[in-house]
Amino acid sequence: MTDESNGTGVSRRGFLTRVGATGGAGAMFATMGALGLAPSAEAATRTPFQPPRASDFRLRGRGAAKVAVLGAGVAGLAAAYELGKAGYDVTILEAQDRVGGRNRTLRGGDRLTEMGGATQEVKFGKGTYMNAGPARIAQWMTTMDYCRELGVPLEVFTNSNADAYIFNESAGMTAPVRWRTAKADVYGYISELLAKATDQGALDQRLTGTDKERLLSFLSGFGAIGSKANGFAYRGTDGRRGYSVNPGAADTAGTVLGPVPSLTDVFASGVGRNFSFEFGYSQAMLMFQPVGGMDAIPRALAKAVGSGKIRTGCKVTKITNQSGGVEIEYEREGRTRKLAADYCIATLPPQILAKIPHNLGAGVQAALGTPVPNSTGKIGLEYRGRWWEDEERIYGGITNTDLDLSTIWYPSHDFHAERGLVVGYYNFGANADAYARMTHADRLRRALDQGAKIHGDRYRRNLASSASIAWIRQPHIEGGWISWPSRGAEYTLLNQAQGHVYFSGDWLSYEIAWQHGSFESARKVVTELHQRVLQS
Repeated sequence: MTDESNGTGVSRRGFLTRVGATGGAGAMFATMGALGLAPSAEAATRTPFQPPRASDFRLRGRGAAKVAVLGAGVAGLAAAYELGKAGYDVTILEAQDRVGGRNRTLRGGDRLTEMGGATQEVKFGKGTYMNAGPARIAQWMTTMDYCRELGVPLEVFTNSNADAYIFNESAGMTAPVRWRTAKADVYGYISELLAKATDQGALDQRLTGTDKERLLSFLSGFGAIGSKANGFAYRGTDGRRGYSVNPGAADTAGTVLGPVPSLTDVFASGVGRNFSFEFGYSQAMLMFQPVGGMDAIPRALAKAVGSGKIRTGCKVTKITNQSGGVEIEYEREGRTRKLAADYCIATLPPQILAKIPHNLGAGVQAALGTPVPNSTGKIGLEYRGRWWEDEERIYGGITNTDLDLSTIWYPSHDFHAERGLVVGYYNFGANADAYARMTHADRLRRALDQGAKIHGDRYRRNLASSASIAWIRQPHIEGGWISWPSRGAEYTLLNQAQGHVYFSGDWLSYEIAWQHGSFESARKVVTELHQRVLQS
């Protein structure tokens, strides 16, 4: 690629090099703008993340700073990992006896203790696990990049399955309906109504004659409603709804599922309200999960950071911003200790940080108290046989309900294995709060009674073990995620350095409750801190 001359016999590249040498990067960037070479504001927001490098310091004759990271969840581990690439002296303080934070995979032998002291002994069989926190990754997310970089193998997570169920008891449904059947009926009747309205001229002010032809052609195939000769009527006869007897050999053509419910009954059932989740940017297939459990991600991060830099069992009790750095007080093994550092990255949930004394000011304290913790919970049901595959032909996916269990998840791995684990409920808000108040035995009993409305008595048979988690009752976490009443001044304040203290986590991103948000927030803070160190 050649360099164009600026008309003085000096190439643009040479000219900009001289400007940069005399005036610095800011002058060079301004000059690039004047020449029309600087990236647009939109492009600037899409600048790829550049991790700190040891050469950044060698070229400037500087040394890396000492950083205290509070919390060994995904945000804390990611920040430490990226800073470590440049040789920062990083120490992670984690209150729990493990890394990962809300990224937790339960396996046989684990102990799950809740606030108040109730403890479960997880008794899952060998190879059986439940992702108690995050369980899926969209393919566009930064989480995928870290899995690649850290060598975490992935497999497909079936987020949407045509053979899973929808069941809305409050709408009068007495039996669940398969997703494929619900879609065929809803799309069919909507197509029928729209086609008839279009044909009768109701949309003539919006559509040209050609538009009408194209729309009717689309609706004919989309809703399986046939042509005008058939009255654009949805009859559900093309097999989309499913079969009561599947097609086979010789004269076994298959028996189409029927009868088709009326338009009124289909809309009254409310099944269509479940479809929109598939269109969510964070929910659309394909989705992925780490092979063997989601905790492969924090384990890989912790290995890359180095075990010597992670101190578990350390409960932070005070954060003091100082003129030249920061001091962290924490309790470990019954003793109060102190850690001095140049900077601190606090990645604990805001509801936990709000309880820790600090000298960062009333504004910060008020901001930390603004996000609202959200309750969520799960129960893992380990069965001695995979009846959902053998008897109901469900291979992965999610059943949606209006019951207090909210959703049932079927495993997306180890198909046709001897055993398997179904997530018997993954619920939120008031439903999760109700289960959180129960003992595990009562949670199990309730989950089985509710799940039997979907799957019948088989749901109660051959149960090998179970374990449940109520995130609102997890020590040092106290919630599944948070929600902001609005991303106003408080959100802006916590996204800025407060003296030598930075805050980071999914709660300071636009992808709350996703590891992607934690990774992106960690990258943002690492970039800001690194630039500050280089310029100090």
